[in-house]
Amino acid sequence: MPPSPSDLETLTLLDRYLDAAPRTGAATEDIGPFTLFISTGIWPYYARPRIGLDRAITPLDVLAMRDRQRTLGVPETFEWVVETTPSMSAAARETGLAVEELPLLVLAGSLRPANEVAAQIRKVGADEFDLARILAVASVAFGNAGTAVSAIGPRERDEKAASDPIAPARIRERIRDGLTVLYVAEDEDGPIASGAHQPVDGVTEIVGVATLPSSRRRGIGSSITAALVADARDAGLHTVFLSAASDAVARVYERLGFVRVGHAGLASLPGVPTHG
Repeated sequence: MPPSPSDLETLTLLDRYLDAAPRTGAATEDIGPFTLFISTGIWPYYARPRIGLDRAITPLDVLAMRDRQRTLGVPETFEWVVETTPSMSAAARETGLAVEELPLLVLAGSLRPANEVAAQIRKVGADEFDLARILAVASVAFGNAGTAVSAIGPRERDEKAASDPIAPARIRERIRDGLTVLYVAEDEDGPIASGAHQPVDGVTEIVGVATLPSSRRRGIGSSITAALVADARDAGLHTVFLSAASDAVARVYERLGFVRVGHAGLASLPGVPTHG
């Protein structure tokens, strides 16, 4: 079923945000129908269909971009909004890339209240002393993806933090400049969940909501999401959205008040993860 006119308007807004947000940490090249984002900071980026593209993308377009990515030594990855560039998925698959189409959700109205949790949730400042352990939470959680509870937790977090004890200076800069807003949940064992949002021109994407496997199924991720939404609303942002790693994760966000409006397309070499 094609998106409704209101959903298509929302998807166009999100598409423009997704073109604007990487520019705070990347240089760009326009190659054929794509914009290639080349990281100047800490995160690897990808190619996206150019805003306002008025033709279908072909496998030859994708191959040309992949050749440029290999030349530059950057990941052969692509991201796009499926409904605004419907030709992209098939073109990427024809070149041998693995393609995912993940639920794209927007907050409709107010977030439903999250249940109280046995953890303290707070905003992280640019001078945060425990930033290495906070950042390690997401690394451990996304390295053990899904929603299953396991014994993996604080020990693995601390081992990861110890292997990189100096938190990236660029993260501190982004927090200081308001480009990344980071929240953490902590209990007696220290940081157990984290998440962020990244505001641009009245729109923000919630990213990296992650909970250590040993602390899952306690509603902590939902509470982090609620804190991020409250922060965004307090800042006057009018649109809050996210992409979910699976339908099961999307259903969690739907219970909080998010609604599905489309799909986020991701393509990469087979066996190479495209998201946390």
